[in-house]
Amino acid sequence: MTKGHWKEWAFQVLALMAMICTIGVLITLIVDVCMDGLPRLNWQFLTSFPSRRPAEAGILTALVGSACVVILTALFAFPIGVGAAIYLEEYAPKNWLNQIIEVNIANLAGVPSIIYGLLGLEIFVRAMHMDRSLLAGGATMALLVLPIVIISSREAVRAVPVSIREASYALGTTKWETIRYHVLPLALPGILTGTILALSRAIGEAAPLITIGALTYVAFLPDSPFSPFSILPIQIFNWTSRPQKGFLTNAAAGIVVLLIVLLLMNAVAIWLRNRYQKKYY
Repeated sequence: MTKGHWKEWAFQVLALMAMICTIGVLITLIVDVCMDGLPRLNWQFLTSFPSRRPAEAGILTALVGSACVVILTALFAFPIGVGAAIYLEEYAPKNWLNQIIEVNIANLAGVPSIIYGLLGLEIFVRAMHMDRSLLAGGATMALLVLPIVIISSREAVRAVPVSIREASYALGTTKWETIRYHVLPLALPGILTGTILALSRAIGEAAPLITIGALTYVAFLPDSPFSPFSILPIQIFNWTSRPQKGFLTNAAAGIVVLLIVLLLMNAVAIWLRNRYQKKYY
C-alpha cells in the first residue's frame, strides 16, 4: 500500500470514528431525555397553560406561539427568498455588484443567531414600534432563515436543465413565462425542502427571540399578531432554570415535543419533495 493510500485510509478511519462518536452521543442524549420526559407527556401537559406548580404546568401557549412564529416567518421569508433567488439566478447580470451580494448572502447564513436578535430588537421592536409581539418575532426569524431560503432556492433553480429553458424559448414564450410555467414547477421540490428545513432551524432557536423580549411566562393564547408570546425553546429554558425537580421533568417532556415537531417538519419536507418529483419528472 502506497503512502497516499495510507493517508486516505487513515482519514476515512478518523471520519468513521468521529461519526460513530457523534451518533453515540446523540442517541445517549435522546434516550436520556425520553426516559425523563415521556412519563410526563400526556394530553393535560399539551393543553395546559404554564403554572408555578410543576404538576399543573403545560406547554399550550408555547406550542401555539411556536406555530404562529413559524407561520409568520414563512409568510415573510418564502416570497422574498424565492423572489431574490429567481432574480439572482435568472435576471441579475454577472457583475461585481451582484458578486458582492452573493458573497454576503452566503456569509449571512453563518452569522450567529443572536446577532439577528439584536438587529430585530433595533429595527422591529424599537424603530418600527412592534414591541414584543408575534409580528416582531416572525420578522426577526425571517431575517435569520432568509439567507438559507435564498441559497437553497438558487440551487433548486440552477438544477433545472438549460434545455428546458431553450425548448420553452423556441416555442416563443417570454422569459417570465418560462420561469413561471417550467422552471419554478421543476425547482419547487428543492425550494420547498430548503424552506421547511430553514423553518426547522427557526423553530428551535431561542436566542433571537429572547433578545427581542419574548416572554418566559405567558398564561394566555395570542389573539393577534401584536400579542406577546412565548415559544417552546424559551419555555424549556425557563423550566431548566428552576430548582424544582418537577420542572426539569417538564423540560424533558418539552424537548420530546420539540423533537417530534422537528421530525414531522422534516418528514413533510421529504414527502413534498418526493410528491413533486413524481409529478414533474
